[in-house]
Amino acid sequence: MLLNGTGEVIDAHEYPATTEELIETCGEHCLELPNGSETVAEVLGRLESETFESPEDARFAVYSAVSDKAVGRVGYSDRDPTPLGSPHAPEPMSF
Repeated sequence: MLLNGTGEVIDAHEYPATTEELIETCGEHCLELPNGSETVAEVLGRLESETFESPEDARFAVYSAVSDKAVGRVGYSDRDPTPLGSPHAPEPMSF
């Protein structure tokens, strides 16, 4: 995810700050995501109103509220079982 200068705006804001204040200040900033983009207003609009005590709190809120546009492949898991016949499969166990 590319913040495209949004992080600097979040850092420059005076804290504590509410969700609404951050939307007003940096809501138009665009976040570039792997499958599209969203504005900070769209992202923070998904959250309930809260007060952020620091820039780090605000950044974590933005990171946690992005949509599935931030996910490379929705539903993908690299933890699927090893396919049958693979040389990397564990030894079969008999019970």
